[in-house]
Amino acid sequence: LVVYYSATGNTEAVANYIAEATGGDLFELEPIEPYTDADLDWTDDNSRVSQEYADESLRDVELVSATVEGFDEYENIFVGYPIWWQVAAWPVNQFIENNDFTGKTVIPFCSSVSSGIGDSGQLLEEMAGTGNWIEGERFRSSVSEEEVVAWLDSLGL
Repeated sequence: LVVYYSATGNTEAVANYIAEATGGDLFELEPIEPYTDADLDWTDDNSRVSQEYADESLRDVELVSATVEGFDEYENIFVGYPIWWQVAAWPVNQFIENNDFTGKTVIPFCSSVSSGIGDSGQLLEEMAGTGNWIEGERFRSSVSEEEVVAWLDSLGL
C-alpha cells in the first residue's frame, strides 16, 4: 500500500513510481479543506501553513478518509509526504493516528526541495505507536523513476 499526501505533485510522483514498481495500491490523503497555492505560501506569515506551523493546535487537518478499505490485508505500507518545517506535512497525521500498524512494515518517504528527511519518520513512528518502521528516504522534487526503483531494490522487501 502506498499512502501519500502531496501538496504540489512531487510526493505524488514518487508515490506513483513506488506503486508501479511494487504493484502496490495507491491511497491519496485528501484534506476536507484542500490547500490552495496561497495556503502553501510558507513565506507569508498569514498563510494557512504558516499559521498551522505557529500554532500546533491548528494542525489537526481533517481528511476525506483516514482509513483504507482492507487495511488489515496489507503487510508493507509506504507513507509519503512533503517536508514542512523539518517534519511530515501534518495532513498525514490523522491517517497515522487512525490506523493500527501492528504486524506491518512501514516505510516513510518524502519529497523536499532542500530539507532532509530529518526526524520525520521517527516522529510518525512515535505517533503511530505500532508497526515495524524502517528508515525512510527523502527525494528531491526532480527525482527520476530509476532513482526511486534503485531505493526500493535496496530495501529488500
